[in-house]
Amino acid sequence: MARPLRIEYENAYYHVMNRGRDHQLIFHGEEYYAAFLKCLFEAHERFGIEILCYCLMGNHYHLLIKTPQGNLTRSMRHIGGVYTQRYNRLKKTDGALFRGRYKAILVEEDSYQLQLSRYIHRNPVEANIIEDIADYPWSSYPSYVNKIASQKWLNRNEILKQFNHQANRYTGYQSFVEQGVDEELAQFYGKKNMMAVLGSDSFREWAYSIKSDDEEITRKSRHIPNLPVCTIVIAVAEKFETTEDSILKATRGRGQKNIPRWVAMYICQETGGYKLAEIAKYFGLARYATVSTTISRLKIWMEEDKRTKKMVNQTISALNV
Repeated sequence: MARPLRIEYENAYYHVMNRGRDHQLIFHGEEYYAAFLKCLFEAHERFGIEILCYCLMGNHYHLLIKTPQGNLTRSMRHIGGVYTQRYNRLKKTDGALFRGRYKAILVEEDSYQLQLSRYIHRNPVEANIIEDIADYPWSSYPSYVNKIASQKWLNRNEILKQFNHQANRYTGYQSFVEQGVDEELAQFYGKKNMMAVLGSDSFREWAYSIKSDDEEITRKSRHIPNLPVCTIVIAVAEKFETTEDSILKATRGRGQKNIPRWVAMYICQETGGYKLAEIAKYFGLARYATVSTTISRLKIWMEEDKRTKKMVNQTISALNV
């Protein structure tokens, strides 16, 4: 049976978190943190999500995000899939990185965002990693207290606007965070089986009501692609150490082999759930029959070249988060 679909709608808020498989580290140093932040920037640019705050710890991460387009699943598949590719490239390894599907808690609008941002930002202190949160470089907190310049893709305004009565909203927020985690939130996150919705009883009732009994329909039967094409292209480019442009543009010349381009088309069909006509349009092909021919050629090539077959399987495995 397929997993139930997420509760998704336009302008929804989520606390998203995930950790490494078997509690392993997912960040080993500055370049790893930077690679993950790049994924957040890309998700903001491509899918329009708003990152309100974040905190990246050694073996897990926390995000507070808003989805104006109601596309949490697509956005997180990009973040998780592409970061796994970049992690494996940096670490010179392969395979799955995260313990499984990310946890996403739907948050009631204008009710818990402020307290939740404090909960997320205080993670390094609560874990006894650092005494002054403002000194922890891998969270959005230093930007919130104006210690460093804010990334352009970080949306601080929704939280900080609640301190408009303060002469300095940065110090107002700092004082708020220093008060400690809200007791209600501490109890909520202290439970082993957390609820999927954070909010009032009426909000929870409404949220669960928008899910029908037959939502456990496979993505293929509803023709909802599993992965954005751009996520697949990025993952293939990372694995085959080439550029996205070279994958998206057809190679000129008879008999030329552009294996990464073939692989991207193959994954779009086999794992992404895209139709041939959709793939043809994305890759700039006049006829969708060309896609079918290309995929057939790749399958023959993979039988002859086991290294390519292994790289394709590793790419699919990393994208399947």
